[in-house]
Amino acid sequence: MKLKTLAAAAALTAMGSLALADGHQSNVKVGMITTLSGGGAGLGIDVRDGFLLAVKMSGSNHIEVVVEDDQRKPDIAVQLADKMIQSEKVDVLTGIIWSNLAMAVVPAATGQGKFYLSPNAGPSALAGAGCHPNYFNVAWQNDNLHEAAGGYANAAGFENSFILAPNYPAGADALTGYKRIYEGELAGEIFTELGQKDYAAELAQIRASGADSVFFFLPGGMGISFLKQYADSGIDLPVVGPAFSFDQGILQAVGDAAMGVKNTSQWNKDIDNAANKAFVDAFQAEYGRLPSLYASQGYDTANLLLSAMAAADINDPDAFRAALKAADFDSVRGDFAFADNHHPIQDIYVREVIKEGDIFTNKILNVALEDHSNVYVGDCKM
Repeated sequence: MKLKTLAAAAALTAMGSLALADGHQSNVKVGMITTLSGGGAGLGIDVRDGFLLAVKMSGSNHIEVVVEDDQRKPDIAVQLADKMIQSEKVDVLTGIIWSNLAMAVVPAATGQGKFYLSPNAGPSALAGAGCHPNYFNVAWQNDNLHEAAGGYANAAGFENSFILAPNYPAGADALTGYKRIYEGELAGEIFTELGQKDYAAELAQIRASGADSVFFFLPGGMGISFLKQYADSGIDLPVVGPAFSFDQGILQAVGDAAMGVKNTSQWNKDIDNAANKAFVDAFQAEYGRLPSLYASQGYDTANLLLSAMAAADINDPDAFRAALKAADFDSVRGDFAFADNHHPIQDIYVREVIKEGDIFTNKILNVALEDHSNVYVGDCKM
């Protein structure tokens, strides 16, 4: 059965399973809990599609993936995790997009001896004192892309930024990360509601603030709404942010309002290595669209898991954990390693939104932070 058919079925039924792989490895069952409906569905769909593509390309028949929709609700995510651990008997969990859902699921899952591989959410609480030997983040620590944005703001000469993000763990990490590197003053700082769509009040505050720049972290539909309203507001201040509001999955919806905006990311489709070229080509061929940041993270997460399966038995947790830590796979990002708290060490880039024909996309301008880790490593005792 084609992967495309399986992925479509998973989206329609909120649950799909896939059994692929070959060889003499032990079987591994993966529970993917991700967002497949509502305002954040595009992010979860891309993580799922990237993950399943890597499994398909591997030709492995020793991995089974069970997919469920968390509906971006922590209580639903917890219920699904309990079902997957107790009834489905999964070995590995993955897929969560949102940090508040990760905080609800990850500690309980790892506490029950399961491995959790995060393809997205990287809250600071799980990087420092709350780290766990069975928790690996394959994307980034939440602060990282925002730290790079702060560095870009310094280089651009911004001296009085207005900053805003949603009021949930990743939003707090975003503003903390920006302020950690940014050297200027703050014209204002706002936490918006998670899922908010109307930003008239925030735009009025920005207009009156005397700011010389705006930094925002508003992923998914929140970013689409903000950018469109910002463009219509007549406010003429430069905007900088992380990739989450300028990613491939939403740029077409944002349109011209995003043109020229600088944003920070650990991945882009023009990173020049064989693994990335193969991924971009295969994703377009399979799904008929350009891959997003989230798709690249799902793809790398699956390839990390597959590399550990090739080196160790899931029934030997110490050996399997060591195989995960080794990260012996070809990342689409190029150089990739785990810090001692199991979060990536990687380059983070400054990108610019451009247009290629009729398609809005990004191009890399330069490296913002080279071989960048995270500030929480010293707080992780394991």
